[in-house]
Amino acid sequence: MKDQLEALVSQMHGRGILLEEALEEFEKKFIKAAMDGAGGNQCRAAKTLGIHRNTLSRKLEKFRLDRQPPRSR
Repeated sequence: MKDQLEALVSQMHGRGILLEEALEEFEKKFIKAAMDGAGGNQCRAAKTLGIHRNTLSRKLEKFRLDRQPPRSR
């Protein structure tokens, strides 16, 4: 995984992506994965992320991520 991350960072840097943009995109994807893994439960997702639920709630709003659990099909 370390090699994959290094390759991705190299590509992003080579394309002129700024650090702030890269960090925001990473944080957004990381939070989405935690929310999906917790079935949409903010308390559980916040715990797995190591942040307070209120912080998670603000970040969900900031990134305009769905607060509802994924629907079963």
